[in-house]
Amino acid sequence: MNNAVQRLVRIRNYFLTTRYAAPLAILVVLVVFLAIFTPQRNFIRARNIQNLLALGPEFTIIVLGAGMLMIAGEFDLSVGSALAFTGFVFTWLLGSGVNPLLAMVLTVATGLVIGLINGVITVKAKILSFITTLGAMMLWRGLTLILTRGAQLPVRLGEHVLFTTVLTGRILGYFPMPAVWFIILALILGVILHRNRYGNWIYATGNQPMAARAMCINTDMVKIISFMTLSGLVAFAAVIQTVRVAAFSSRIGTDWELKVIAACVVGGTSLFGGRGSMGGIFCGALIVIIIENALTVARLPYEWTFMVYGIVIMFSALLDLFIESRRLKLT
Repeated sequence: MNNAVQRLVRIRNYFLTTRYAAPLAILVVLVVFLAIFTPQRNFIRARNIQNLLALGPEFTIIVLGAGMLMIAGEFDLSVGSALAFTGFVFTWLLGSGVNPLLAMVLTVATGLVIGLINGVITVKAKILSFITTLGAMMLWRGLTLILTRGAQLPVRLGEHVLFTTVLTGRILGYFPMPAVWFIILALILGVILHRNRYGNWIYATGNQPMAARAMCINTDMVKIISFMTLSGLVAFAAVIQTVRVAAFSSRIGTDWELKVIAACVVGGTSLFGGRGSMGGIFCGALIVIIIENALTVARLPYEWTFMVYGIVIMFSALLDLFIESRRLKLT
């Protein structure tokens, strides 16, 4: 009996001390629930899983960068608009005869510049990132609509089979490449965040910026790089989406801003900075796209997504508050 109690105590302590434990538990419970209760168990059908893995990474890749930025203590509300603008840049470059690989590099570079602008304005002008990126959200969306006049633009990559296969193809005809890119980027960013000195700088910047500066950490540089990392990932996601759809729409990324933040919060990332993990961010991103997919499989109206996201965000915030209070009692 004592052994059983000790095991339960160890499990409880593991959940309280591991940032990604709660999001992982939510993810597992969600998948099991949907596998059992969706109509005709459509959620676990091979075609639905393939679609989820092919379409979801365009969103989840962005969540990875947004989570790192939130750990550094900042927000970016312009990710949806930046997605649209960088998607247009990639489409325009292809239409101008630029090689697709070079066009992708230039598009990602455009994303980095967008992040640099957001970061410099935020840290140098001492403006809240909420305000900076709210303005950027309107700027890039408006510029995209002006340049495209709201039209949908075709993308032709018929002769560049290798490029399209590497970005949006399937391994062995089944596992989509976008999911592979999502996993690779999560591993790289996870190593940077948890196994690198720079990751410690990110946590210190978000948790105690004054103490971080006292330790000679350039917090402004950390935040600017975090903004650039996110915008670079946004641009890469825009390339993947444009290649997959073989068309560009100026409306892509609409309402993604709050969904991205919701995924980070669900993954255990603190809204106040300094707390979070790449494992939790990874799980939070999957939870959001699985919920959206499940609502589609269940054929519920799209309006339900807003209510579900609201419930998930509030529940996750309360769970995070509960876990943090318990963790403080253990330390």
